[in-house]
Amino acid sequence: MTRLFNDPAAFADEALEGFAAAHRRWVRPVTGGVVRATATPAGQVAVVIGGGSGHYPAFSGLVGRGLAHGAAVGNVFASPSAQQIRSVARAAHGGAGVLLMYGNYAGDVLHFGQAAERLAADGIDARTFAVADDISSAGPEESAKRRGIAGDLPVFKAAAAAAEQGRPLDEVVRAAERAGARTRSFGIAFSGCTLPGADHPLFTVPEARMAVGLGIHGEPGIGEEDLPTADEAARLLVVTLLKELPEDVPGPAGQRAAVVLNGLGSVKYEELFVVYRRVAALLGEAGVEIVDPEVGELVTSFDMAGVSLTLTWLDEGLEELWRAPADTPAYRKGALDAAETDTAVRPEPPLRPETAPLPDAGPPPAADASRHAARTVLAALDAVAAVVEAHADELGRIDAVAGDGDHGIGMLRGSTAAREAAAGAHERGAGAGTVLTRAGDAWADRAGGTSGALWGTVLRSLGTALGDRDTPDAVRVSGGVTDASAAVRRLGGAEVGDKTMVDVLVPFADALAAATAEGLPLAEAWDRAATTATDAAAATARLLPRMGRARPHAEKSLGTPDAGAHSLALITRAVHGALLDHPHDHH
Repeated sequence: MTRLFNDPAAFADEALEGFAAAHRRWVRPVTGGVVRATATPAGQVAVVIGGGSGHYPAFSGLVGRGLAHGAAVGNVFASPSAQQIRSVARAAHGGAGVLLMYGNYAGDVLHFGQAAERLAADGIDARTFAVADDISSAGPEESAKRRGIAGDLPVFKAAAAAAEQGRPLDEVVRAAERAGARTRSFGIAFSGCTLPGADHPLFTVPEARMAVGLGIHGEPGIGEEDLPTADEAARLLVVTLLKELPEDVPGPAGQRAAVVLNGLGSVKYEELFVVYRRVAALLGEAGVEIVDPEVGELVTSFDMAGVSLTLTWLDEGLEELWRAPADTPAYRKGALDAAETDTAVRPEPPLRPETAPLPDAGPPPAADASRHAARTVLAALDAVAAVVEAHADELGRIDAVAGDGDHGIGMLRGSTAAREAAAGAHERGAGAGTVLTRAGDAWADRAGGTSGALWGTVLRSLGTALGDRDTPDAVRVSGGVTDASAAVRRLGGAEVGDKTMVDVLVPFADALAAATAEGLPLAEAWDRAATTATDAAAATARLLPRMGRARPHAEKSLGTPDAGAHSLALITRAVHGALLDHPHDHH
């Protein structure tokens, strides 16, 4: 378990602060993460990596010459927000464009994609690349759905080494694509991990058994087998990976491969070496020549007891990139040209981030009626934060059944930030629409993860519909909810039946539209729709997930409602209470 922490919600921020203080030779802190201590050389592509906290040395420990130019760091097991990623990328940009790289998870795909769009609007050429190396998370015919695990390292390194050589952005992207296409990983686990502040692990493995095909977020494995000896574990890992070679590799004999044997947190170095001696022998028997193997903790999952094996099948170009030197806090290889080091070393950096956002110019002008209505919006957001706080542990437990257990803490960070941002905007005279928009931006930024992106979209859609001109009536509120429902489906790609929050949002929006079309006042219409939402959330227990982290563990989640659907239903009911308490602020 995680023993040393203060406030669990502050764990990721405090870990990053300490990491930056301990590694000033390599990194400096910026809003959203860290960048190299030395400036990106003019004309060099910047490779910016990122993901949630809890995986050290990924992601911040891989920032330095020969590897990443910056890392955006999210909350525990939650993707960084688009705003964090944009901030890190702007600080790392050397004028030749940015490649954003991350593991293939729903929240990361959403936030890094949004960040690339915002960077393009800033005039920065930004591309994205998701690493998808985990063969247990989807079959070869669905390889685009695979998760990113320890294959992050060789794929990140290929792109970063290409950038270090001065190649243009298109070629750096091609290096990432080539490495990604030729990288495969497979893992096993003997126990789950325990998040800071939690009193039990996210999943457990029965005594003398192991989970096969694990993720790196405490998701349970896809199968279970008897506990192996070290040699049996090595054989399982090697045989499984040799069964699926890249299309352009005819067979293992005569091939050269980068090999990464990765400990996930509690399997320590000596154990890994015992496994590796057999891995090396088995690969040798298959005719594979191992190039620069890495054995150690490279992509972890807090204190998870597990091990994964990654093979990157090298061609001449990839071998040059894999063998290239690198110097980061957690990963060092070869010797960099001393003449190049510290060319632009910055003065001793302050420990507080430098790229703070510019002071806010204040809210746009609003009509008195809308400012009045903003009081109800604020009361509703207070109710949202209160109900999330009351149920945060329960939401985490539901999410841990087939996912990574972070839904409660993510919703808590998001809803608290939204309430604070809304209160600040309201104090400065903002209308209802602006209060909601600011709340949505704050929620997305503080929560990160998929739910952060989607809840940010919900509040922004509502804010746009309500505007700042007059008192919102029931039809306009209902229209905003309908817009939010469409926006969430567009952004997240889920539809009704996929076992996500969409299974509640769509029937809630439809019921609210029907009730307001009948002419019911807002509080009454909302009450009816909230009852529909509660029923819809309970019904998700009968569904199998088809999206997100829970998808590879579909059958485990049968009988448990979706955490995102359940939290949305709780929120719709809590907001109804706020509407009853403020009957004169809406029609």
